[in-house]
Amino acid sequence: MKNIGAAIAIGLALVITAIIAVSGIKQRNDYDDTIVVTGLGKKDFVSDLIVWSGSFSRLELNLKEAYAKLDADREIIRQYFVEQGVKEAELVFSAVDISKEYEYEYLQNGNSNRIFRGYRLSQTVKIESKEVDKVESISREVTELINQGVEFNSNSPQFYYTSLSDLKLEMISAATKDGRLRAERIAENANTTLGNLKEASMGVFQIIAQNSNEDYSWGGTYNTYAKKKTATITMRLEFAIR
Repeated sequence: MKNIGAAIAIGLALVITAIIAVSGIKQRNDYDDTIVVTGLGKKDFVSDLIVWSGSFSRLELNLKEAYAKLDADREIIRQYFVEQGVKEAELVFSAVDISKEYEYEYLQNGNSNRIFRGYRLSQTVKIESKEVDKVESISREVTELINQGVEFNSNSPQFYYTSLSDLKLEMISAATKDGRLRAERIAENANTTLGNLKEASMGVFQIIAQNSNEDYSWGGTYNTYAKKKTATITMRLEFAIR
């Protein structure tokens, strides 16, 4: 009985070992019988939305007088942009920010006196428009406001693309097509036939300025300071071969 039991145990062990071995070979073949490629989609495009802002301020000892002068500046700014062709609905003025400013007078004995200089009232104006070229040109010519006595500081315009989701789908399709072509070439050189797509995953989506030397980032880059941009996307594709 002991010999019979031992024989049965050995037999079961051999069967289990065979199953494990077959499973291992299958997994190895499943892994080996694939081609993994990375496809690239690339597209140049021009921004169709501009967002530009600037700020202006007044410094006065009297708060009421500061408000009055800031109101006058705001009206000059509004009229200037409307005359330049900007729609009033595209002009957004922020709430007024108020702060107190001081300067220090240092005495010969080493002490100092804090002197109140006045109330600093500041405000920003933002323009969001699809007339990109017009607003971009205006943003470069705001020195005219300074000539009219307005203490105006202009920020760099930012450029966006409102159909970005459609562009992304188009690029995914292009990257997938590019990846398949790469896989077909590899299969052809290996004297095999490309099978079905087993797995696909999207890589990094990047937007940089056209013809720039901007660094690519693993986390993705989204340039907003160039009107003309280049978008890229990668797709990792795994194909079966037969």
